[in-house]
Amino acid sequence: MLGPDPDTKHPMTGFPQVCFIKNTVSNPNILIGDFTYYDDPVDSEDFERNVLYHYPFYGDKLIIGKFCALATGVRFIMNGANHKLTSPSTYPFSLFGNGWERVTPSLEDLPIKGDTVVGNDVWIGYESLVMPGVHIGDGAIVAARSVVVSDVAPYTIVGGNPARPIRQRFSQDVIDRLLEIAWWDWDVHEITHNLEAIVSGDADALLASQRNG
Repeated sequence: MLGPDPDTKHPMTGFPQVCFIKNTVSNPNILIGDFTYYDDPVDSEDFERNVLYHYPFYGDKLIIGKFCALATGVRFIMNGANHKLTSPSTYPFSLFGNGWERVTPSLEDLPIKGDTVVGNDVWIGYESLVMPGVHIGDGAIVAARSVVVSDVAPYTIVGGNPARPIRQRFSQDVIDRLLEIAWWDWDVHEITHNLEAIVSGDADALLASQRNG
C-alpha cells in the first residue's frame, strides 16, 4: 500500500469537501506542498478565494508546506491589503484615478512584510486569519478563529486575537530532533512504512523508528 495519490483533487471517495489543494491552485505565487488539504463543504476546489488582496505586482508569495490541514474558512491576508502609514491619511486615493493617480505610492512606501510561509504538518483551525508576512513553523497548531499577526514557533499551539502561544507540543529537545528528521520529506514508501510511529502520540517512537530505519 503506497498511500493516496498526491496528484488527485479529492482523496476521499464520495467526500468532495476535502481537497488536496495543490491540484486546484493556478496562481504562480501560491505554492502548496503534497498532501496538504482544505476542508470546505461549499467549494473545496476554490481555495484561492481565501487568499485576499494578493495582487501580482506586489510579488509576494503564499507558501504552504506538505501535510497541512486547513479547516473551513481559513483565510490569508496578503500585502496588497496594506495602506501607506507615514502620511496624514491612509486613504488609497490613487486607486480611483481622475487625477488622483498622481499620488500613487511606490512599493517602497508601503508596509510590505514579505512572503507568508506555513511550514509542514501544520493544522490551522476553523475561520482562522493569517496576516501578511507571518511565518508558521513546522508542526504548529492554530486554534479556531485565531488571528495570527506574528510568527509561530515550530510545534507550538497558538490561539486568540491576536494569537498567542498556549503551549509547546513537546519538549524543546524533542522538537529539535523532529525538525531534524523532517518526516514530511521522506519518500512516501517510508512514510507509509512508519505510519504507526508518526501517529502514535509518542514522539520518541518516531525518533526511534528513524534511527532504526
